[in-house]
Amino acid sequence: MSELEAVLFDMDGTLVDSEKVWDVGLRELARRFGGELSQAARTRMVGTSMAESMEILHADISQPWLNPEESVTWLENRVYELFAAGLIWRPGARELLDAVRAAGLPAALVTATRRRLVDVALGTIGAHNFDVVVCGDEVGNSKPHPEPYLTAASKLGADPRRCAAIEDSPTGVASALAAGCLVVAVPCEVALVPTDGVVQIDSLTMMDVATLRRHLAGRAAA
Repeated sequence: MSELEAVLFDMDGTLVDSEKVWDVGLRELARRFGGELSQAARTRMVGTSMAESMEILHADISQPWLNPEESVTWLENRVYELFAAGLIWRPGARELLDAVRAAGLPAALVTATRRRLVDVALGTIGAHNFDVVVCGDEVGNSKPHPEPYLTAASKLGADPRRCAAIEDSPTGVASALAAGCLVVAVPCEVALVPTDGVVQIDSLTMMDVATLRRHLAGRAAA
């Protein structure tokens, strides 16, 4: 169980600094309804599905009766505009992705973001970098359920226990852990609680393929 078979990357807050883009859209949406999004509610949204985020937002501005589908449509259109303007790589993310590809390892993008927005983001991060892309609207259960990571591993023909998952959020970490992956956590917008089985680092500049392999081998030997 010590051979690394694939690397599975989250997108928002992990590869690209897009949580700040989502922040703009979400706060504009709250103001559109005459409210102000609290920081506590915004923090709870990180890593969740669009439907869950709308439930949190509507409750936070004391308008739980609002139509979540209409809110999702408005937010998606606004974030589409912001994504199209370009996204900024997280420190070390591009270098790690390049190293994974140079090593001949399969790679997957595993995100709670919906396909329409992911396709725009891939203009920055490169569709050619991923053998498989699993989006939030392409699975029955979004993170923290293990389905997204299990789906990615299955499509790659890889054992999830021999995959490394790179994540930044509590929901993403929980999803990858439940799938059996080696989890490397790099906090972005939300602090992470130290968890058994999770390798937590401050930046992806501290990670490379050899280190991923060592961590997987160490876990297998434990």
